[in-house]
Amino acid sequence: MRFIKKKKVVNEDFHPDTFSKIFSSCFFIGYISKASGTFASLFGILFFLIPGFQNLNILLPAIVICFAAGVYTSGNMMKRFGDDPSEVVIDEVVGMWITVMIFLLFNADIMALNFLQFSVLFFSFRFFDIVKIQPAKYFDKLDSAFGVMMDDVIAGIYAGVAAVFFLKLFNNF
Repeated sequence: MRFIKKKKVVNEDFHPDTFSKIFSSCFFIGYISKASGTFASLFGILFFLIPGFQNLNILLPAIVICFAAGVYTSGNMMKRFGDDPSEVVIDEVVGMWITVMIFLLFNADIMALNFLQFSVLFFSFRFFDIVKIQPAKYFDKLDSAFGVMMDDVIAGIYAGVAAVFFLKLFNNF
């Protein structure tokens, strides 16, 4: 379990393209020295302030496109920074979106999420992203761009389901 990832450069000669740097780091959030994953998760939540982003017809394609682009750009970043570089945080954004999507699938009648729901979704995702329950741990250990993205997909699924149960248990909808 890693709370703070160490920054490293494994190949000084390789320079990722600008798109890979900007996209995979979520506009350079990944270059923040501490808690870059937490900041990226918060960045992911900001998208839900965009009208219509909670619509599953918009959210699902955004997840698929960003996942695929994340695999590509993460692979480029790994050539310079090594396995699971701390600069890559697009996986946290996609994982956060999946958390919200799972929650919305179980609560189709919700038109707009409130602060309590966002808070539970955020902390639930951060918990499962850090703890890495199987199969998330398996994907985390793959040391591949696909693994970088998939461990957060799994964490997002766990977090979404946990948030549904938690909020239903306390009936705070």
